[in-house]
Amino acid sequence: MGILLTTLNSKYIHSNLAIRLLYQLNKEIADLSWKEFTIKEPQDAIARYCADFEVVAFSVYIWNITPTLEVCQKIKVLNPSTKIMLGGPEVSYEYEPIIMLDSVDFIVVGEGEIPFSRFVQNFPAEEIIPGIVSKKNGQIFYLPNTTDFELASLETINPYIDDDPADLLNKVLYVETSRGCPYKCEFCLASLDNKVRYLPMDRIKQNLDYLMQYGRVIKFLDRTFNVKKDFTIEVFQFILDHHQPGNIFQFEITADILHPDIIQYIKEKVPKGLFRFEIGIQTVNQVANLEVNRKQNFFKTKDVIHQVRDKIEMHLDLIVGLPFDYWNDVKNSIEEVFKIFPPELQLGFLKFLKGTPVREKYEEHQYVFDPNPPYQIIESKYLSRDELYQITQLEFALEAYWNKKRLLHTLQYVTIHYSIFDFLLGLGIYFEKRSDYHKHTLLQIYEIAYEYILHQFPDDKILHQLFAIDYYLQHKIKPKILFMEELPRAEKNQLIETLQLNHHQFRYGVFSIDFNFETFKSLLEIKLNRELLIIQYSGTQAATVIRT
Repeated sequence: MGILLTTLNSKYIHSNLAIRLLYQLNKEIADLSWKEFTIKEPQDAIARYCADFEVVAFSVYIWNITPTLEVCQKIKVLNPSTKIMLGGPEVSYEYEPIIMLDSVDFIVVGEGEIPFSRFVQNFPAEEIIPGIVSKKNGQIFYLPNTTDFELASLETINPYIDDDPADLLNKVLYVETSRGCPYKCEFCLASLDNKVRYLPMDRIKQNLDYLMQYGRVIKFLDRTFNVKKDFTIEVFQFILDHHQPGNIFQFEITADILHPDIIQYIKEKVPKGLFRFEIGIQTVNQVANLEVNRKQNFFKTKDVIHQVRDKIEMHLDLIVGLPFDYWNDVKNSIEEVFKIFPPELQLGFLKFLKGTPVREKYEEHQYVFDPNPPYQIIESKYLSRDELYQITQLEFALEAYWNKKRLLHTLQYVTIHYSIFDFLLGLGIYFEKRSDYHKHTLLQIYEIAYEYILHQFPDDKILHQLFAIDYYLQHKIKPKILFMEELPRAEKNQLIETLQLNHHQFRYGVFSIDFNFETFKSLLEIKLNRELLIIQYSGTQAATVIRT
């Protein structure tokens, strides 16, 4: 019996910070348990486990609300007396239809620490608790919770202390150092809490030290980690002093306010590959930015990215569908951001999250959006349904060929010499005609792209050769010879012998190309010259160019 804190994560590697915090804060005063599931697990099995508890409290988000409600129905069938509680951003706004479901008894609105503690202290007495929605005889009862949770109360709390340390290594471990966001972007739930509060620094360091010892990937949940310069540098320095081999740290930052002292610190002290920055650019159209109350200087953002890119892996985000972002504005944003050549460029579509101003003002811009999660845009006065669908086709090509690093040099060349927007859009459309987005082989990925390039750019031999080079560099084991022929066998063997290459340990691909590959790789310039390119395959490591 007792109370179960649980959630349905999107993947096994994810971890839920909220249920761990609530468990640690209340385990001494209530009969509490916690357990994580995933949305891919059999719902009947999840329901059977949960139905043995008096109360099951689910942490709910946009990606798991639908399967969570399905599990709740199954729990009630198995044990009608089990009380179901939901909490999290997906149920903190427009909660009336959810609380009226027969399978839902309570909803925690907003920050959950104070309401949940009051609930477990009083259960099974069902009194009205501020911050918790309840119902009786078809009537909804709710009193707002007006008290912020004091983050100093987490001074002694390590959310992961009851995890099996062996499990932490293969999970993404989420930490928070602050709550709230100083910005008011109208498409984001973080905009509703503009009061930034910080956890005690000693506790931040103790928890980080623990996670660095037992975990690998540590992701900070702070909406804008770099708001305070001294705080940012202090956390960075602690990580540098205590991180373990293999640790990776992910931060969400606002690049155009990154303090020069932080930039200099990164350049001088941060080792390459340790930090990853997620930067939301969203759009370079200032009219669209202003309409959603978003402040951004793209030129500063771009400059900061260029300054730290040698040390930091970048993940950049764009949003399609913002007010006043027409087709050509979306095209311009994608082309301008792609010129930065981020390791990963995420193209998202505007979502009308419950509670956000953009959802409340949807009629003003003639938005039509899916009424079901994730509430994604369908059309607006700025983009038609067909235009939005075409951008999803472009998104496939972006993900398949750039983010998965299958045509890096090819797409860099295209960006410099053509329109990367038009290229990716055309490739995405062509791919859909030739295959299935969800069922294809790696070879088809390359064969279809090569057909497209030959059709659209029949005379660009440099583009053809860069494509072939990307194909050959994609493999650890020497692949089937396609797209560009090797030197004749006798000439190739003679070259390997002359250069005294270790043909016993490695295999080699030797190709004749019309430009200097190293010059293009380092300077993104084409220096025409007939040269030989030698690619070495170890069978275990990524292929490498050893001579041009």
